[in-house]
Amino acid sequence: MPREHVENGRVELRLKPEDKAVLARAAALERLDLTGFILRAALPRAQDVIAQAERLQRSERDSLRVLDLLENPPEPTARLMRGKGRFCA
Repeated sequence: MPREHVENGRVELRLKPEDKAVLARAAALERLDLTGFILRAALPRAQDVIAQAERLQRSERDSLRVLDLLENPPEPTARLMRGKGRFCA
């Protein structure tokens, strides 16, 4: 997953004046500064996006296939058996 290098805690936004006014008014109504208001809204969403991206997703068919392979593993192939001697003591 890509990670952005952050040198300091500063983030700059370019907003239309009317958008900034709306955010500032909403922040004031919530008795928050603009940064606090934006963070309160954005951080949970960011955490959801990250969790969704990191979650292993599979279909029901895939889940059943994995369970079947765990219960009934296939016989090892000749190639696997040849490699076994190199890695086992």
